[in-house]
Amino acid sequence: EHGMSQTYKFYTERADAAAAAAEAATLDNVRERELRAEETWRRLAEQTQRVAEDRAKADAERAERRAAEALAAEERKAAQEAEAADESLQEA
Repeated sequence: EHGMSQTYKFYTERADAAAAAAEAATLDNVRERELRAEETWRRLAEQTQRVAEDRAKADAERAERRAAEALAAEERKAAQEAEAADESLQEA
């Protein structure tokens, strides 16, 4: 997570620097190059953000699934124990 936020920050800083360079450029070709660079850096930042969000969502879904599986296992165990207790009562 920390590495992802650092990467997002880096991409955003590079995009901001490219935007500033484009604004300061006196030559059209330099301005256009910097604007293309800004666009690319911003796309990378957005992609990094989406990946982080998708990863967090997948982690949460996995945690929910594990919790549901653990609960189901506990319920099965309790049912088996109740069944075993019933059988021993019937035998007595």
